[in-house]
Amino acid sequence: MIENDLMYGVIVAGLLGLIYAIWRAAWINGQDEGTDRMKAIGASISEGAMAFLKAEYRVLSIFVVVVAALLAVANMGKVESSALIALSFVTGALASGLAGFLGMRVAVRANTRTTHAARSGLAQALHVAFAGGSVMGLNVVGLGVLGLGGLFILYTGLFGIDESGIGRVLNVISGFSLGASSIALFARVGGGIYTKAADVGADLVGKVEAGIPEDHPLNPASIADNVGDNVGDVAGMGADLFESYVGSILGSMVLGAGILVAGVYDPVFITLPLIIAGAGIIISILGTFMVSVKEGGNPQSGLNKGEFGSSAIMVAVMYLLIDYLLPGEFTLGGVTYTSLGVFIAATIGLLAGLGIGLITEHYTGTHTGPVTSISRQSVTGTATNIIAGLGIGMRSTAIPILIIAAGIMGAYYFAGLYGIAMAALGMLSNTGIQLAVDAYGPISDNAGGVAEMAELPPEVRQRTDKLDAVGNTTAAIGKGFAIGSAALTALALFAAYMVQVGISTIDIANPRVMAGLFVGGMLPFLFSALAMNAVGQAAMAMIEEVRRQFNAIPELKAALSVMKKNDGADEGDWSQEDRDVFGAASGKPEYARCVEISTKAAIRRMVLPGLLAVLTPVVVGFVFGPETLGGLLAGVTVSGVLMAIFQANAGGAWDNAKKMIEEGLTIDGVRYEKGSEAHKAAVVGDTVGDPFKDTSGPSLNILIKLMSVVSLVIAPLIAL
Repeated sequence: MIENDLMYGVIVAGLLGLIYAIWRAAWINGQDEGTDRMKAIGASISEGAMAFLKAEYRVLSIFVVVVAALLAVANMGKVESSALIALSFVTGALASGLAGFLGMRVAVRANTRTTHAARSGLAQALHVAFAGGSVMGLNVVGLGVLGLGGLFILYTGLFGIDESGIGRVLNVISGFSLGASSIALFARVGGGIYTKAADVGADLVGKVEAGIPEDHPLNPASIADNVGDNVGDVAGMGADLFESYVGSILGSMVLGAGILVAGVYDPVFITLPLIIAGAGIIISILGTFMVSVKEGGNPQSGLNKGEFGSSAIMVAVMYLLIDYLLPGEFTLGGVTYTSLGVFIAATIGLLAGLGIGLITEHYTGTHTGPVTSISRQSVTGTATNIIAGLGIGMRSTAIPILIIAAGIMGAYYFAGLYGIAMAALGMLSNTGIQLAVDAYGPISDNAGGVAEMAELPPEVRQRTDKLDAVGNTTAAIGKGFAIGSAALTALALFAAYMVQVGISTIDIANPRVMAGLFVGGMLPFLFSALAMNAVGQAAMAMIEEVRRQFNAIPELKAALSVMKKNDGADEGDWSQEDRDVFGAASGKPEYARCVEISTKAAIRRMVLPGLLAVLTPVVVGFVFGPETLGGLLAGVTVSGVLMAIFQANAGGAWDNAKKMIEEGLTIDGVRYEKGSEAHKAAVVGDTVGDPFKDTSGPSLNILIKLMSVVSLVIAPLIAL
């Protein structure tokens, strides 16, 4: 059959994604790292990032082995699938971990190379930073499609693709999504705790107390802060979108198994999601070649060319594939739908993702109304800054939720539950370039940090700051995509779970269901509290360490005194004695100690939130039954999506409000800049928002999907 031939094309597309990523990685490695000082800084960042990943993966390897054994034992009654579901789980975990490891390894190398490129111009710096991000993006989609496609071909060869065998195939292949989701949650939570502990120490003690930038070479937390950008925003975001990508494909495949054409099962509805995902890889590669900017141009415009251009091509390709492969009409749940309806549903998902991204940009972008209002309220102090940020975050939930709701209703109208699953897939169809744009952000941020620490000319930092400002917006848009896709993917997985356990409806008047609904609604709050407290406790240790170094290291203490004495003056205007004192502090900060504190804190405190997500659906499902578990999933999805939008947007708005003041902002005729009281208030607000947007907020996306995937995996064991 033609779809079987296309399945091998899917494998080829996955390989092309990996080959492209390897090619871009090799190109980046060939670029100049700059001065010896820049190389030393880059080596320290790389060493810290790799040390964290090794420590994290040591813990996760134990988790993977234990869960794989439990999956095998739990399915022992099904001899043909007991070992295979464990194999799928391990494969998914390895693919997710490998995607994060390879993408981050290249990202840390791209940091210094982007900084060096910025010495010659903005256009080349954008090219290097985006190339680093594209390695992450194409790694994720390549490994995701190869893993799912390869296992699907293997299992259909064992069990067949007919109606009797496909149920077993989809049951064992769901282990792949469970492995990806498990690793993603730990990577997001662990990376988020790491990066925010370092960031808080660098910001509060460095900026507010000592009056120096977080990336200043005398700031002991500066290296840990730059490491954190990589482990949180590169490896963490990569793992997040990897499991969203895999989950949306799997949910579509499971729901496709229930579709009838003229009363007969048709496997094309199961293979179509993989075929669309494979096409998305090719289009993402094409999109990366559209990204460019002329010297002096706007980097945002260059990135938009690739993102929106690839989206337009993706819509056309989805239409051709759906029109060519699907029959004109089909039946799902007794209702007749059309192939055109499937295309419209997938397009609705893609447009919903873009819409959420644009709304996110409005609420978090520099110089927008909401962010400007936070900057203005910083003038009257920390309290009003925080009140404004909380209000903006809460208000920002309205339109994205309306878009998601409209997308759900529209997709269901045109293609039923399969349409909702295809809408989630449509939203993530160009994940390759979307993630490339996301990963570009932390690379640009780190490039600015390297420029500051290496004490390069001001124009270099100005170029990297311009890239970084765009990176903050792209990261916010990426978080919007991640949240929207999480909602649709969780709903698709929820529908697949209901199919697997034999439930047609969830009755909220049932006390068991209502109890599950309330418990599910509570879980995102408990999960966020655990993540926030972990950041707070880790940050306390970091703050104490930075303060200790400022007070206990004589050369460092003397240098800070000299800086305060010459506040605002150019270093060239200092006395020779002051320059000598300042120079004597070079190399004195104990960066490694701060890296060690963040690493230990993140590894120790990521376990409890992770176990909460994995064990809760298992306990509820086996003790209270599938209907109560259905209520739990509904509650955690609604509450989790709202909390994720609120926290991500509030944190992003606080961050850019601070940046607006740092750039220089005139309010009611008064100019406010770095070091002003308004700036100090904005720094505190940003510090509060950091764990919102980089730890608990994005981790909630994974929480709701992981709980849905766990439920789907145990569904055959608790089915009515």
